Amino acid sequence: MIPFSILDLSPVGEGYSVRDALDQSRRMAIKAEEQGYKRVWLAEHHGMPGIASAATSIVIAHVGAATKKIRVGSGGVMLPNHSPLVIAEQFGTLEALLPGRVDLGLGRAPGTDMRTASALRRNMDAGAENFPQDIVELKHLLGTPIENQAIIAVPGTEANVPIWLLGSSLYSAHLAAALGLPYAFASHFAPDMLLDAIAIYRERFQPSAELEKPYVMVGVMGVAADTDEEAERLFTSSQQQFVNLRKNVRTRFPRPLDSMDGFWTPMEKMSVEHTLRYAAVGSVPTIEAKLKDFLAETGADELIVSMPIHDIDARLHSVELFASLPMMEKA
Repeated sequence: MIPFSILDLSPVGEGYSVRDALDQSRRMAIKAEEQGYKRVWLAEHHGMPGIASAATSIVIAHVGAATKKIRVGSGGVMLPNHSPLVIAEQFGTLEALLPGRVDLGLGRAPGTDMRTASALRRNMDAGAENFPQDIVELKHLLGTPIENQAIIAVPGTEANVPIWLLGSSLYSAHLAAALGLPYAFASHFAPDMLLDAIAIYRERFQPSAELEKPYVMVGVMGVAADTDEEAERLFTSSQQQFVNLRKNVRTRFPRPLDSMDGFWTPMEKMSVEHTLRYAAVGSVPTIEAKLKDFLAETGADELIVSMPIHDIDARLHSVELFASLPMMEKA
């Protein structure tokens, strides 16, 4: 048994508004807490009409205020888009509002296209190159200040918000191991380096004040329904979204289709199915079999599930069905 968590991008579905999407994130967090999930994370993306979680810390506060005990946090904040001081102040504030419940997952990718990233960062070269140093600076700002420290994050100092490193490459595995941080791999959309990255992280892990031994979280796309056929129909929303991303077509999160035939080309089908090959889609017996193999292969300490389902009632039902799996350790 391992803990299950939820990754939420506050999808803005066709026919819904941004306000609807944020309300749906609140409802999903409440349902996740009721069902015993360990944490709900929000992800930073920019310039995407189908995603409402760009102002990530604000959405974390929104779902945190609607819940009582489930951990909430970022999965992740794209640190090169921000100064460490700003993030320390934001997450120090969150920790003050939601004491003992906040996680700070950090990523290196832009979370958007290059033009938007340039508008966010202003200095594109400095952002990515300074990532390891920015993590160390952020840890320092969230910790106990030293005597005569020139810059202090208020709120932030002594908040000691747990920091996670997120990644989809071997680079992130090396860095998480060197810094002794818990590691979350984005296998829900970047499966190719999963096993190599986990192996590197575990082999090279250096114990730290925060973590004595390696801790690995792995991600899957998940759609559970009463039948395999209904789950596969609901999953076509994500499949359409990935096809659209490859074409740089920016739309709201699509309604499901009865069939993807005619929507994607054979090459697009092959590419999307490869990208989403770890997805757990189906009835409870089907997803149980899929996850049993996946968790055995990875030896993960925690599973985080992204459930981008257009209809909110179907999404909440999926949260319940995943929670019924015997391998889920309830919080």
